[in-house]
Amino acid sequence: MKAEEYLLIVVAMGLVTYVPRWLPLVVLNRNPMPEWLSRWLDLIPAAILGALLFPAIFTAGTPRQLVLLHPASIAAIPALLIAIRTRSLGLTAVVGMAVYWLLQNWPPNWLFGR
Repeated sequence: MKAEEYLLIVVAMGLVTYVPRWLPLVVLNRNPMPEWLSRWLDLIPAAILGALLFPAIFTAGTPRQLVLLHPASIAAIPALLIAIRTRSLGLTAVVGMAVYWLLQNWPPNWLFGR
């Protein structure tokens, strides 16, 4: 491959990366977003985080199977309640990790059948 072809590929990759970021800024800067769209866009990070965490919390094994009585899924319950009640990411993470640690080190026999 010639140097010109490499340069053309680099320029094309730069345009493909830059234009999708530049275009919404220009369009949205001229026209304010409707309130419903702004509120909807605010929910996207939470939805993505939930989609990323759900398989790790509620599935196990190969192939992946739904597991509800798993330390991670049990620890998710108090973490969810704290998140709803306080809306504090730090406190939610601390409570979730503490409950998970407790369940890993002192698993209740009645819950996991050990």
